[in-house]
Amino acid sequence: MQLGRRHLLCCGAAVAAGLFTRLGRAAILNPCESGALPAELHDFVQQSLAGLDPQQLWDSHCHLLGTGDAGSGCRIHPSLTQWWHPVESLRRRFILNGACVAPDVPSVDRAYVERLHALAADFPAGARWLLFAFDAAFDAAGRERPEWTTFYVPNDYAREVAAADPARFVWVASIHPYRADALARLDAAIAAGAVALKWLPSSMNIDLRDARLKPFYDRLARARMPLIVHCGEERAVPGAGRDELGNPLLLRAPLAQGVTCIAAHCASLGSALDLDQRRPGRADAFALFARLMDERHPKLLGDVSALFQVNRDAAVWRTVLTRVDWHPRLLHGSDYPLPGVGPLFRPAALAHAGLLAEAEVAPLERLREHNPLLFDLALQRRARWQGQSLSPEVFATRHHFEGLTSSPSSAKAQA
Repeated sequence: MQLGRRHLLCCGAAVAAGLFTRLGRAAILNPCESGALPAELHDFVQQSLAGLDPQQLWDSHCHLLGTGDAGSGCRIHPSLTQWWHPVESLRRRFILNGACVAPDVPSVDRAYVERLHALAADFPAGARWLLFAFDAAFDAAGRERPEWTTFYVPNDYAREVAAADPARFVWVASIHPYRADALARLDAAIAAGAVALKWLPSSMNIDLRDARLKPFYDRLARARMPLIVHCGEERAVPGAGRDELGNPLLLRAPLAQGVTCIAAHCASLGSALDLDQRRPGRADAFALFARLMDERHPKLLGDVSALFQVNRDAAVWRTVLTRVDWHPRLLHGSDYPLPGVGPLFRPAALAHAGLLAEAEVAPLERLREHNPLLFDLALQRRARWQGQSLSPEVFATRHHFEGLTSSPSSAKAQA
């Protein structure tokens, strides 16, 4: 999950610190309109879906959130609910509002999933979402570090939510490789039908170059399980605070062992050390990701979730749209629930930058009030630069994950 100047709250939720400087310039609350989409938006939505095969439309980046109040097993850092941490508490409220979870709801766990089901129902049959688990942070000795763990979403919970509606959801495991039983957990997740694995190295304290990870990489490669890795700046989930581990160049380690790697958000925020230089200096993380893409690693992919947030540089937007040679290796993703959070998206700013037609701004904003997932998809489909938009193949993501969907589902993933 990525927000530009942000902290993550409530089992993977976040609102940018920079968000609070924009409150006077943009709507700050999700109105959470319910019921059927207004008739005047039907044609707009259908045009946005035109040319896509719903059976291939899998959202590759969707967060499953909760607090554990209904037995999910999710947990969050205590500071996120303590009144003497007012900024964290406010951010938590913003992300819950983005997911249309009311402050007085009886169960955050249930309300979050119910809203996700309602949003998915507006999509044509076949569209599906990858629901992320998220493991705890561990130190180099393999000890769990609760004080570093911003949030935790168990594998079993992600599996159970997906299994309850397999026509709409599949699940993504998260297993810290420093766990003593990491390989056994990975085998269990594969057997239980996980379609990918999610890591956030800077928060979880995972060095992709660590020699101990080689057996883990071998197992991923043999199973053809993609590894989704957050690359670039990460302020949403401070965790272990190892910012240097978010360097996209570190993906070369798993790539060298044949692992399919998905760089979340195309490393589109922040900077990292250019490790290819004799005297490494800081470079734009997106530029380092672009270097990897141009090295022609066939198993390097990038998801486009969060790319059109206001905290991204216009050069990122233009590059992703016009590098059509990248499009077969780019994947649609929403980073839900962020499309519903405050002023993180401003269609008017994109129109001002020349990426949207002025006539598209109002229907996009109206659509966002009713269904942030449809809004995010429509925005990604309509953004263009010099006549070039994201190719339909960016939205045909199913084949990247389908190799594992036939795995036995009877085994129970270890949480």
